[in-house]
Amino acid sequence: MQLFHASSQENLLPSQGEAYYYHEFFTGDQSAHFWEKLLNEIAWKQEPIWMFGKQVMQPRLTALYGDPTKPYGYSGIEMTPFAWTDFLIDIKAAVEKEAQEEFTHVLLNYYRNGADSMGWHRDNEKVLGVNPTIASVSFGSTRAFQLRHYENKQLKKSVELENGSLLLMKGECQHFWEHQIPKTKKVLGGRINLTFRKLLY
Repeated sequence: MQLFHASSQENLLPSQGEAYYYHEFFTGDQSAHFWEKLLNEIAWKQEPIWMFGKQVMQPRLTALYGDPTKPYGYSGIEMTPFAWTDFLIDIKAAVEKEAQEEFTHVLLNYYRNGADSMGWHRDNEKVLGVNPTIASVSFGSTRAFQLRHYENKQLKKSVELENGSLLLMKGECQHFWEHQIPKTKKVLGGRINLTFRKLLY
């Protein structure tokens, strides 16, 4: 499959990190194709996580794909990856070409409606290394992606992640900026997000 590649963008962050947004990285037809594959062929699961000393169910469905011998953990969860599928490899190849980075795993999140969300966090697990590149691909309904400086909470950025879009976070971004997908009453449709990352062992 021939995949669309966007041209370089301006950095969304004012300092201490890099974030680049490509709003039509995949074409409409490609996005529709991948949406159906992701919805029907991914082994989705709802996992419990620890928050403020309590175990609660994540407000979204998740899955991890990559090298099955290399698990990945966050927020008290350790996930064993499923092996790459052909269509995930197609998406990964396009993202790697733009990011100029090789990725070993992809964490997938399925936001079934506007009530599903992800709270403030940084992708800063030790296994990701010092300055990880995180490549985030979105399919389905548009959702707001919010960035907030970790120390100066008043410094915020927001971008609408559209169907077929790519967001690259690089450099010191995971040190100094946290991000979230807030709940919303405006969104009725689902959204599937893929965050590609390179695990170091």
